[in-house]
Amino acid sequence: MSAKVKPQYSLEDYLELERKSDEKWEWFNGEVFCMSGVSPSHGLIESNLSFVFGLKLRDRNCRIFPADVRIKTPAAPPYRYADLSVVCAQPLYEDIGGVECLTNPEIIVEVLSPSTEAYDRGDKFTYYKSIPGFKEYLLVAQHRSHLTLFVKKDDATWNQTEVNEPNGSMWLPSLDFTIALDEIYRGVEFGSATPAIVPLENL
Repeated sequence: MSAKVKPQYSLEDYLELERKSDEKWEWFNGEVFCMSGVSPSHGLIESNLSFVFGLKLRDRNCRIFPADVRIKTPAAPPYRYADLSVVCAQPLYEDIGGVECLTNPEIIVEVLSPSTEAYDRGDKFTYYKSIPGFKEYLLVAQHRSHLTLFVKKDDATWNQTEVNEPNGSMWLPSLDFTIALDEIYRGVEFGSATPAIVPLENL
C-alpha cells in the first residue's frame, strides 16, 4: 500500500477555502489545519473569560474579540485564530484575501489542550511576537487550574508568571486588573476529553 501524500495548498487556495467554509482553518507552509470544534470545557472556559474580561473592562475604551476573529501575524502569513484578544485603542484591520484581519491586538489569550499546548507555547507564540504592540500572552490550561502569563518588557524580552493555586489569581499589568482562577474555571469539570488540531486531509 502506498503512503498517502498530504495535499499542499497555495495561499490563494487557502483563502478561497476560508471564504467558502463554515469552519475555521489555519495555513502554514502549504498545510491547512482545522481550528473549529472544541470540548465543552474549552468552550466554557472561553465563555467565562469573555464574561470576566467584559465585566472588568466595561467602562474602559477596550474591545474584546472572540475566537472567530482573524489576527494578522507578519512572521507567519496570513493570520492566526486566538481564543480571545483585547485592544485598548482603536482597532486596526487589514483586508487579506477578502477577509478582515485584526492587526493590533495588545493581549492574546489561548486556552490550552494536550494536543495544542506545544504549538501555543512555541511556534504560535513566536508568530504572535511579530505583531506590533502585542505585549501580553495569557495561556489558560484546560485540564487543570493553571495560568501562565508572558509580559513583554521594554527590552523586548518576556517575563513569565504562573499561578496554579485553586484560590489563586493573576494580575494583568496591561489591563491593570486581577483575574481569579475560580472565575475562569467556574463550572468546569476537569478530566473531559479535548480534541486535536486535525489536518484537512484527515477529515
